[in-house]
Amino acid sequence: MPILNRGFRSRRQPGDDRLPPGQHLADGFPVLTAGPTPRVPTDTWRFVITDAARRRHTWSWDELMRLPREQITADIHCVTKWSKLGTRWEGVSLDTLFESVPAVADHALVHTYDAYTTNVPLGDLLGAKAWLAYRYEGAELDPRHGGPARLLVPHLYLWKSAKWVRGMHLLDHDEPGFWEMRGYHNYGDPWREQRYAGD
Repeated sequence: MPILNRGFRSRRQPGDDRLPPGQHLADGFPVLTAGPTPRVPTDTWRFVITDAARRRHTWSWDELMRLPREQITADIHCVTKWSKLGTRWEGVSLDTLFESVPAVADHALVHTYDAYTTNVPLGDLLGAKAWLAYRYEGAELDPRHGGPARLLVPHLYLWKSAKWVRGMHLLDHDEPGFWEMRGYHNYGDPWREQRYAGD
């Protein structure tokens, strides 16, 4: 069973209003995972949204690459108290994918190629709030950071931005994911320091 890590000891830099409480600026891009890094070839990669009626909506890598892409600049915040400001990503908005999916649900349970899950309210995935990101700082997304594609939900702690994403189930009820079942907060708002259950 993974060990619950309460994070690095750090201090927020004075005068930086882009850093949530308790966060510090990271050097580099730390790699934190609960297991080995999956290597997912793009020719077998699939992303599947299973809607509330259990219909499957599937995209191959080639189909994903044909969808409109967006350039995203976002601050990201890890529950272990590091942040990176102004990170540059490229990917497809979930709004684009949901144009062909009936969004009759309240919640999504996200699944990955390493059997990780995380729960996110559907309202936090739509309205230009979330993307399937496949490029970072002008290069293909490194597998250590979730390549070939990861979910990017930058307004929540980074564990909600699942690496190696392969799909999501739309649900009419909330269902906790991997870290949420192990003591992390159910929602994960960095500005409210929602790191752990009870925060």
